[in-house]
Amino acid sequence: MAPPQNLRATGDRIERLLDELRVAADPRSYQIAEELLRAVTDLYGGGLARVVDLVGDGAPEVMARLVDDELVASLLIVHGLHPEHVTARVERALEGVRPFLAQHDGDVELLDIDADAGAVLLRLLGSCDGCPSSPVTLQHAVEQAIFEAAPEITTIDVEEPRTPSTSVPVAFGRKPVYESCPSEVLS
Repeated sequence: MAPPQNLRATGDRIERLLDELRVAADPRSYQIAEELLRAVTDLYGGGLARVVDLVGDGAPEVMARLVDDELVASLLIVHGLHPEHVTARVERALEGVRPFLAQHDGDVELLDIDADAGAVLLRLLGSCDGCPSSPVTLQHAVEQAIFEAAPEITTIDVEEPRTPSTSVPVAFGRKPVYESCPSEVLS
């Protein structure tokens, strides 16, 4: 099996090739290429769905291993097959970064998830609320944990602290939204 970085490179290469084709080919040829890619994605997604059905409840340890694999978990999410709801995955991601935040006398609270919009709303607690290092802490720890656990999340917003005079603006990036299969899924 190829290492994850090779699969990421493959996904990136697919995106670059599609971009090149979009520029170089006539619109009809590009539409055919997109349709071909969608058909192949549907075929492999159907195969993955079959694997999930076959594993089912009969082999929960195998299903757990599939869910724990970064590539397989991403594919399960893309095809709507992941057994854990996005809320559970985001909460697990936050649990994973809480020990780090606790070292700085801080915490983070999940206020809301809009799965349809791919958005999460958080609140900083403790020393993290208004702390000058909060933006860095969130961006590097919390954001990364959420995006890894729930790749379908594209926006993370932070509720402003109640004391605006001591607040530090937090600017999160937005992950790109694709009309078709994103390259990170293929990674």
